[in-house]
Amino acid sequence: MKKTLTLEIPTTWKDVTLKQYIDLQNDLESYKDDDEAQVALMLHHLCGLEPAYIKALSTDSYIKLKDRLREFISPSVIDLQRFVTIDGVEYGFEPNISKMAYGAYADITQYDTIKIDKNWAKIMDILYRPVTNKKGKMYSIKPYDGEIDETRWLGVNMEVHWGALFFFVHLQMDLLKGILNSLKDEALPASMKSILVKSGELIQQSSLSLMGNLKK
Repeated sequence: MKKTLTLEIPTTWKDVTLKQYIDLQNDLESYKDDDEAQVALMLHHLCGLEPAYIKALSTDSYIKLKDRLREFISPSVIDLQRFVTIDGVEYGFEPNISKMAYGAYADITQYDTIKIDKNWAKIMDILYRPVTNKKGKMYSIKPYDGEIDETRWLGVNMEVHWGALFFFVHLQMDLLKGILNSLKDEALPASMKSILVKSGELIQQSSLSLMGNLKK
């Protein structure tokens, strides 16, 4: 008897949560030398297709699914979203990185790199805090108090997370080229500059890896 499967195929990174992405990355690491298994994991985590049914797909259906995922999987340009609403609370991105509280710097720089991994939700909870005042393009956020609740970011879509990561990509590029006036090299603590440099080689590494598997 044939069984009908209903799949929810994401068309943008808005359709994928941070939890889905992290779970996928963790599983991909365990099968990094098995291309077929990695594609199966992507179909499972992103489309909800159980591994047991993947081999039953027709070649045409399998190729179409890969093509649909390939359309959005590599986030070429995603802008920073300065405001994010979670459970009715509006959170704002740190308005001025160069004047961020020392405690926030210290908590971020305990990580060797800035990338989307198991620590990313904690970094997001440091960078985004409840908005306390807002007027036009100007706004202020709650002072950093060291309390971190990374769980709230697990259900936030990946477009928000990529936008925040790319902010640091651009910041790193500007720092290395020495052309950013508002955030000059000397305006950032050495620890933050070091992290930005270390993160450079890892930027977009995960998305490029996903693209490589889908092209095969």
